Amino acid sequence: MSAGPQATFLTLPERSKKPRCRGLTHVLDKGCTLLMAHEVLSSVAGIIDIWKFGWGTAYLDPAVRPKVAALHAARVKACTGGTLLEVAWLQGRTEEFFEFAADVGFDCVEVSDGATAMQLQEKRELITRARELGFVVMAEVGSKDPTRMVAPADWHDEIEGDVAAGANWIVTEGRESGTVGLYDKNGEVRHSLLEVLEHSVYASRIIYEAPQRAQQSFLIRHLGSEVSLGNIALDEVMSLEALRLGLRADTLGSVPGEAVLNSERGIGV
Repeated sequence: MSAGPQATFLTLPERSKKPRCRGLTHVLDKGCTLLMAHEVLSSVAGIIDIWKFGWGTAYLDPAVRPKVAALHAARVKACTGGTLLEVAWLQGRTEEFFEFAADVGFDCVEVSDGATAMQLQEKRELITRARELGFVVMAEVGSKDPTRMVAPADWHDEIEGDVAAGANWIVTEGRESGTVGLYDKNGEVRHSLLEVLEHSVYASRIIYEAPQRAQQSFLIRHLGSEVSLGNIALDEVMSLEALRLGLRADTLGSVPGEAVLNSERGIGV
């Protein structure tokens, strides 16, 4: 399963190869069937890096084990949704959650605090525990509450603390709707936040949730084809790759050959 087009007559931006340290495509599985997962992987596994079982679907999906096995065979990392860990935290069952994730074969866990009253220190304890257990940790920043506006300086401090606690990657909140966190209620990018994120010393560790095409196009034009994007719908993976490579009108002629991102080594998935 190879990434990129079969034809070679066009000059396109260079895309890094798996396992990637930049330009990640992180998809959102909202409960697709095992057959659908196989169909997606047969076509675009080479351009998917992380497959997140959204919310608590990993707990409900009867095909979670064979799906995770299929992801491993396709060299795609399997990730739990942050809400599932938040529910486990609320019920005092975080160790049981980690045992479940390890038993099923999840490579990554998302640690978030956007749906509950979890305190930052408690979030960071979960990050540290997940790393101790060998998981790749995706630490989400931002609230799922559209009325809760977090100051850019607070995002900066939260990112620094999460990385210090052991987070491998930072995920900016956008939800499936693309109307919270990094975005306003209309889905527009909050530029004051983006400026802090793109100039962070951890910029290359950031995965921007960008479920809407306009958001994907903007971030690619602004940060380059190798920006890492998350919460991508399974049926939009190929169209996102076309955006990355300047093969859609939204990014035609505006995608540089290399991303304008700080480069870090040794944090690939």
